[in-house]
Amino acid sequence: MLKAEVICDKNFKIGEIDPRLYGSFLEHMGRVIYTGVYEPDHCKSDEEGFRSDVLEKVQEMGVTAVRYPGGNFVSSYHWEDGVGPRSDRPKKLELAWKAIETNEFGTNEFVHWARKAGVEPIFTVNLGTRGIEEAAQYIEYCNFPGGTQYSEMRKAHGVSEPYGIKMWCLGNEMDGEWQIGHKTAYEYGRLAAEAGKTMKLIDPDIELIACGSSLSNMETYPVWDMEVLEQTYDVIDYLALHQYYAGQEKGTKSFLAQTLDMEEYIKTIRSVAQVIKKKKRSDKDIKFSVDEWGVWALPSNSVNIEVSKEPWKTAPPISEQIYTMEDALLFAGMQMVMLRNADVIKIACQSLLTNVSACIMTEKGGDVWLQTIYYPFCYFANYAKGTVLKSTVAGPSYECEEFKQVPYLDEVIVWNAKEHEVVLFMVNKSEDETLMAEAVLQNFIPKKIKAFISMTAEDKKMTNQQNHNAVTPKQQEGGVLIENRCIVELAPLSFNMVRIEV
Repeated sequence: MLKAEVICDKNFKIGEIDPRLYGSFLEHMGRVIYTGVYEPDHCKSDEEGFRSDVLEKVQEMGVTAVRYPGGNFVSSYHWEDGVGPRSDRPKKLELAWKAIETNEFGTNEFVHWARKAGVEPIFTVNLGTRGIEEAAQYIEYCNFPGGTQYSEMRKAHGVSEPYGIKMWCLGNEMDGEWQIGHKTAYEYGRLAAEAGKTMKLIDPDIELIACGSSLSNMETYPVWDMEVLEQTYDVIDYLALHQYYAGQEKGTKSFLAQTLDMEEYIKTIRSVAQVIKKKKRSDKDIKFSVDEWGVWALPSNSVNIEVSKEPWKTAPPISEQIYTMEDALLFAGMQMVMLRNADVIKIACQSLLTNVSACIMTEKGGDVWLQTIYYPFCYFANYAKGTVLKSTVAGPSYECEEFKQVPYLDEVIVWNAKEHEVVLFMVNKSEDETLMAEAVLQNFIPKKIKAFISMTAEDKKMTNQQNHNAVTPKQQEGGVLIENRCIVELAPLSFNMVRIEV
């Protein structure tokens, strides 16, 4: 049996958790929207065509914010196509995913859905094929009270009060050559700065998110981020980071070790922002939005193959990735990395919510079921609230090709003062050994273990596709408190949560 000790102290804090850290993402891609969240002829859809079974799972999942309408989709999107009477909306060639977009679901539908789901909207403007003027018109439509062309257009569409959308992304992944309207860092930075400046003239209270690097292995990273911050620093509030990890074929050790790459990615971008702050002699601190993140469970070129094989269909089933227990462990690890940087990461959007690299899967005209990755997100979103504490681990590690020292125990500790509890989140990365974890909670007086939840599987490649309850969390009876120490045994390749009353 492996043994590891974790030490934290009530007085040593990383930062407060922003509720928006538990966001997700809807894009007009595959079946994310159509037959995902929206299916008018489904027996469980409401009067607006929203699937009530999906809404229920979104609320149980604890999602707090949702980014819309893209993603790659947004870089050739005309927002005007998705407002007004549905009978007047045009069908368009959707260039990012080579589909036919009906525009049946658009801005007004999304806001109505978001209100029913209880989530805060995060909108994205098209800075690929469009620019400053269209961004200004979009925010006027959404946020201006009335008496102008686009605010009155909104009223004519039956929306008398402004939506007051407060978070806006300035384009999407503009560093990527795959992006329609791809730009250099300077070109994008100048456009984003001017678009953002104009948008804040219309609504000074909005928060703006500029495109940082799309992946940690981009050739332009981190020079892209430096140049974009150089151009936009005085206008924006957040720099966006995107990150997906695959690599299952490399073996479990290398696959799960990729959390260390994410740690380094965020550490580097934090340093970049600090350099630009000092260069500009600014008092302003840029925060970060990881507004696309997730695990990739298909070969890297699979989406392109699917799209090219049968292009120009409406809501085709593409990139419907099925997640294993192993995938859920890396997914949980990525969330823990973001929590350990909660002092600067204030927004995060898991990508995507339904059907495409998704937590929630739907059957057209049928049922809804939950992927393995749904459960870590749900437990973090519902119980990782309050303050992230600094913690130190002493324990065994392993070596793989990419990293020389990978701790078997991955963890984060959250103090929820409001609920009088400390919550331990832990992943045992060992494939064959139980790990005894001893958590020392300095300057706390633990009273009892309120819950010990663990998720593992007989086979690391198990999924919930056939048996929808094959991989689910289970209540554990183990765990002891000895003074200020909590001792629990973690099964091999397991995700765990321990709630302790203090």
